[in-house]
Amino acid sequence: MQKYGQHFLVNEGVIDKIVNAVVDARARHPKARIIEIGPGKGALTLRLLDKGIKDLKLIEIDPIMVDHLRGVLPSGVEIIQSDFLDTDLSLLSENGVIFVSNLPYINAAEILNKVLNYKNFLSAVFMFQREQAQRIKAGEGDTFYSPISLTSQIAADIKSLCRVSPGSFNPPPKVESEVLCFERNIKIQEDLLNGFTLAVQAAFAYKRKNVLNSISEYFKKDKKEIFSLLESSKISPNCRAQNLTQTDYKVLAGNIKKMLN
Repeated sequence: MQKYGQHFLVNEGVIDKIVNAVVDARARHPKARIIEIGPGKGALTLRLLDKGIKDLKLIEIDPIMVDHLRGVLPSGVEIIQSDFLDTDLSLLSENGVIFVSNLPYINAAEILNKVLNYKNFLSAVFMFQREQAQRIKAGEGDTFYSPISLTSQIAADIKSLCRVSPGSFNPPPKVESEVLCFERNIKIQEDLLNGFTLAVQAAFAYKRKNVLNSISEYFKKDKKEIFSLLESSKISPNCRAQNLTQTDYKVLAGNIKKMLN
């Protein structure tokens, strides 16, 4: 059972908070499909059913958990045995989607990135290792400021729902957790999001170097060309990636797009 690194949520109060947040998201998006990633033993699933949410779709990698869920859940709940990272999201729903999960620590960032870049994503309620949550929420200059901070914050509005102690799980992890709520930024277009992500990746590619060196090495471009790029973006070539604001990256993304076209 520990092959997939599960820590099953058993704290009833935390379960209620997560489920209530999903119910609130459903009220905002009444036609959305609710998809739970890695439901495990079904603690959240059963509570969602109790709240009257019947059209659930579950994605679970562990065949033992899939068998368990099929034994305790109504036949109307669709269960897909799959690794979420290998799942074709275009087949999940034609409407918007609300995601919920006690995410596995080991690949939480990859799952979040996939969700935020999914065209039908509307809302999500996700549990993270607390340090990961701090990185997601961090602002420029913060110790935890990183690419995931920027790409998450431009794609969605993010709010902290609650912090969760290790004793809320069985078996308990060694670290504290935190639940974050995400609401899609409807103003961001897919091409802008992709360009923004590329700009962030280039600037952070060589974190110990300034943005001039990092971006020139990332794109294999002459430093004079990147110097002009930064100058037109009103960004000092000596800056570090972690000191640039979201606005800086938006401007940089637009100029990188022009450079590459």
